[in-house]
Amino acid sequence: MSQPITLLALNEIIRDTLEMHLEPQYWVIAEIAQLTHASQGHGYMDLVEKSGNKIAAKVRANCWAFTFRSVAGKFSQVTGQQLNSGMKVLALVSVTYHELYGLSLNIKDIDPNYTLGERARKKQEVLDQLNREGLLQLNKTLNLPIVPQRIAIISSSTAAGYGDFVNQIENNRFGYKVHHELYQATLQGNEAVPTLIRAFEKIQSDHEIFQFDAVLLIRGGGAQLDLDCFDEFDLAATIARCSIPVITGIGHERDETVADLVAHTRMKTPTAAAEFILSGFQEFEANLIQSLKQLERKANVAIQQENQQLHSLKSRLEVSAKTLLHQHKQSLLFKENRLLSHSRHKISMERIKLDAISKSIRASSHNNLQKASVRLLQLEKEIKNLNPASFFERGYTRTEVDGVPIHKAKLEEGKEIETYTLDKKITSTINNIKNHGG
Repeated sequence: MSQPITLLALNEIIRDTLEMHLEPQYWVIAEIAQLTHASQGHGYMDLVEKSGNKIAAKVRANCWAFTFRSVAGKFSQVTGQQLNSGMKVLALVSVTYHELYGLSLNIKDIDPNYTLGERARKKQEVLDQLNREGLLQLNKTLNLPIVPQRIAIISSSTAAGYGDFVNQIENNRFGYKVHHELYQATLQGNEAVPTLIRAFEKIQSDHEIFQFDAVLLIRGGGAQLDLDCFDEFDLAATIARCSIPVITGIGHERDETVADLVAHTRMKTPTAAAEFILSGFQEFEANLIQSLKQLERKANVAIQQENQQLHSLKSRLEVSAKTLLHQHKQSLLFKENRLLSHSRHKISMERIKLDAISKSIRASSHNNLQKASVRLLQLEKEIKNLNPASFFERGYTRTEVDGVPIHKAKLEEGKEIETYTLDKKITSTINNIKNHGG
């Protein structure tokens, strides 16, 4: 019997095994047995495959708000129907397994497989013209960042929908920060289309400065006649040609307007648009956390493997080091003995040399001292003879004129001279000066 493990440990093994062996994504054909729209904008589904009237396979699936809005909007635009239970779909999914909630599929995309339904004549004519001119899907080809942080808003500052959107964005419970700039426009009546188009043009001119991630067209709902401006071709063409992804949140429950269909992403209300934007932040954060967990798991596995290898290398290194140290120790002992023997011999020889040098130094020093003593006596006599007092003792004198020796001074009659003997100083006056001798 194998060692028992906990249920959590088993679920973690299942999760890690699935993550290791499954492809990142699969295209799966299935029927939507049940579809639930969550208040946060997520879509929860039960996907089944039937064999006759019996269910052959069943799995839970979810589509997060950011993706679900895009997928459902695209499905509705192509098929003319809302995504609903009982439909057979081709879905791009990734398989996830949670230790607590079990196996589920995360829906990344749904490929529509129904043809366009009937549309109102006028709307269809506008759609056909947009399609002929290649505008219907043009804005959808733009890349909408999953985290749109700089948004241009086309609305009226007095519109309730604008206030709801700003309140929800600025006071979201996650603390996400979204920069938004309002471009004022009329949202109904004859002046609506021209002012909306001018707002788009102004956004395009400001885009180089603000670098907007998305344009949000919102209002707070209204009667059907009030929303007819959003079915006009000129406005739809302007939205399609906008170089920034356009999100609509016009706030109506009827079928989409042409503006909705030509925009990059359609939301029902300004509040839903705010949730959609915030869900992008949430999904990005969730993906980041998941990536960090996967990175942590892989790092832990790598660290464990490296630790095992390090332990093995450590053991091998210890054995090798001990062997090498023993060899070097023996070698050092041998060299130490040789060095001691050589040193003793060298010291003995040097002592003999030192004794000889010492004797030689003593003999040489004695001779040098004798010679130095004789020389000192001689120098003493010479110094004594050079002492001025010795000259005075022999009867010589020294004469100066104004402190200058007489043989160097300028002599004149009448000047005083000073003569020094051994013990006397004699002052005289020059009476006569004569030259003599060679």
